[in-house]
Amino acid sequence: MNTCDPLISGGSAPAETKRHIIDWLKVVVTAGLLAGLVFAGGAELGYNWQWYRVPRYLYSVSEGHLVAGPLLRGMMVTLQVSGVSLLLSSLIGLVTAICRLSGSFTARVVARAYLELIRNTPLLVQLFFIYFVFSPLVGLSRFASAVLALSLFEGAYASEIIRAGILAVPRGQWEAAESIGLGRYRIYRHVVLPQALRHMTPPLVSQAVSLIKDSALVSTIAIYDLTMKGQEIIAETYLVFELWFTIAAIYLMLTLSLSLITRMMEKRLAMAT
Repeated sequence: MNTCDPLISGGSAPAETKRHIIDWLKVVVTAGLLAGLVFAGGAELGYNWQWYRVPRYLYSVSEGHLVAGPLLRGMMVTLQVSGVSLLLSSLIGLVTAICRLSGSFTARVVARAYLELIRNTPLLVQLFFIYFVFSPLVGLSRFASAVLALSLFEGAYASEIIRAGILAVPRGQWEAAESIGLGRYRIYRHVVLPQALRHMTPPLVSQAVSLIKDSALVSTIAIYDLTMKGQEIIAETYLVFELWFTIAAIYLMLTLSLSLITRMMEKRLAMAT
């Protein structure tokens, strides 16, 4: 039986590679069809495509050095908002998950109320409430308001991922830690969370993909991220199709990169187990 195992494991790799190639071909063909339809529609409308004007909004060359254009600068703002929000949402999610698993009735009620409030109201409404109502009271900047809104929204979903990861740790681990006299804090820090992290990391990275896409809404409060920069350039140049295609491609590049990281993590965790 053991002699057959290498053959089985060896035969599964080419099959998986073939499946990934077919998936990518489907994506490419679908994207090609959509692009063809858009170009055909533009031709019917008499739209004059001017792709040669787009690169200047991505980069320029000054004294032999590449200089980031407005779209790339906007992308950096998007990454800054998303990066800070990801850290805060992970912290909020961790605290909320621990509160939901706490023996304190008050902590469980507060955590549950937060989850129900955030998950049952639109992100755009939360963003407007924090920026127009809450931030004037405490003096938050636009950037801080955007980060707070995204962190609270994504933190609600991250908390369920973290809670599921904690619950995936066998009960025997808790009992063994308690039997040697570890307190609640040390049990979480040294025993539970290190094991739960293996289960939580891939879905949390996937949640980061959603965060990047949701960050486009911060343009509604005049944060000059990628979307807002695109709108500003379109208002000046009327390159509607070209710029929106470019902006969509940049977002796609960012999210596909994170999706690739998620797949790599899942494969490593599968091999480790």
